[in-house]
Amino acid sequence: MKQLVILSGKGGTGKTSVTAAFAHLASQGPFADRILLADADVDAANLELVLQPRRLDTRPFSGGQVAVIDADICMTCGDCESVCRFDAIAEMDGRFVVDPIACDGCAACVYQCPAEGIHMEEQTVGEVAVSESRYGPLHHAHLYPGQENSGKLVTQVKERARQQALDESRQLVLVDGPPGIGCPVIAAVSGADLALLVTEPTVSGIHDLRRALQTVQHFGVPALVCINKADVYPKGAQDIEADCLANGINAIGQIPFDLSIASAMVAGEAVTAYRPDAPASLALTALWERVVTCLIAPDATPDT
Repeated sequence: MKQLVILSGKGGTGKTSVTAAFAHLASQGPFADRILLADADVDAANLELVLQPRRLDTRPFSGGQVAVIDADICMTCGDCESVCRFDAIAEMDGRFVVDPIACDGCAACVYQCPAEGIHMEEQTVGEVAVSESRYGPLHHAHLYPGQENSGKLVTQVKERARQQALDESRQLVLVDGPPGIGCPVIAAVSGADLALLVTEPTVSGIHDLRRALQTVQHFGVPALVCINKADVYPKGAQDIEADCLANGINAIGQIPFDLSIASAMVAGEAVTAYRPDAPASLALTALWERVVTCLIAPDATPDT
């Protein structure tokens, strides 16, 4: 079983559009009926918006604890408020209450309360789900606004996907990873056989690509780069390719700016299925063939 994770140094580079196209292309090639999808961008999961899957199961995700004050026991002494470093406890209408969003779960107030009127409760901060898409099973999740522990939620999504892939002898787990370089990215990269980083020829795109590459390389995962909207700023695309060459990274393809991608997203479809003859679709098909070569033969150098 192989794991391919699609990443980007910043949001908005077209990472999910590439993932959806790869899911469509994989369903027709050597990985047909042997692919499983995972959306690891739990803070802003949107792969299901393109694939329009049918949800099969949804479960709550608990991510840490929050303090709860028992009003019947509380002496309104204010010790809990004074010890809270996160300003999560405040007096309202003559009683002390906890702001669950501000509470960090440190439990300092529990130990400080002289009446033992505070306890910690598990907090549901999101949900994890499995759905059936037109290209295979999709594991995905949603983290509620303002909540943390997205790295743990990504780990759970990937573990559920990996386990199903092993149980059903599937050959490829295709992961739509989160942008950036934080904990969710580290969780998404963990266990991957190959990472494809999608970038764009802008100043911020190049800068964030370098940081993302450093993150992937730190964990020993082979990386490839593709440039989306490359024809919008050809000089920037050339600079990215030169930078990749100087650092021993394969820049294996360019995707032109193509309004067909936006039209496909509105239609809820991968662009390679929605308009297979579009310039972006042709570029994505060639890109997928090169990625497959690297997955099957890791030591091979794809033609660019």
